[in-house]
Amino acid sequence: AGFLGDQVAGLEEQGMTVVIVHRDGEPVAAIGVRDELRPEVPEVVRTLATQGIGVTMLTGDNARTARALAAHAGIDDVRAELRPEDKAAAIAELGAKGPVAMIGDGINDAPALAAADIGIAMGATGSDAAIESADVAFTGHDLRLLPRAFAHARRGRHIINQNIILSLLIITALLPLALFGVLGLAAVVLVHEIAEVIVILNGLRAASTRKAST
Repeated sequence: AGFLGDQVAGLEEQGMTVVIVHRDGEPVAAIGVRDELRPEVPEVVRTLATQGIGVTMLTGDNARTARALAAHAGIDDVRAELRPEDKAAAIAELGAKGPVAMIGDGINDAPALAAADIGIAMGATGSDAAIESADVAFTGHDLRLLPRAFAHARRGRHIINQNIILSLLIITALLPLALFGVLGLAAVVLVHEIAEVIVILNGLRAASTRKAST
């Protein structure tokens, strides 16, 4: 039993979930089962860190398995052996410190996806409960979509802010010029229409995406 316990510990340290085989009520073997970490995960975690985004792993696996997988992925904050309601509570705790995005694809992730500021379901083949609970659903499984999506959202917000500031400046400038007769009605209308075209063209940039470098 002691030898088998050492084997179980060794398998769990390799990031495996262990199944014990019994014969006549006695444990005789241990089988390690592991979901392989997606090859792009370490790269994604590093990219998110450069964007100022922290990463926390929430999992129902045992603590030893979770720590092994997190170490390979480059994740420092690991919460293991969590039930669905525990994941939702962890999201609420993280949310007290700032906006939180939750990424998941299983039915156990649904409460946490609903509790997050932004719930992201990965893959169209994920559970229906996870997809329905999420705010955003990615059809692909490549996690490199995440930092690209965050960067695209930030770029869009930046463009929106540019348009708001530009519009306010134009209104602020045109009003006194029109009131004091510096510009006639026709000139004010012309400047206003030109400004609208500029704002629209600038806004269209938010719809464009930048190709990822290969």
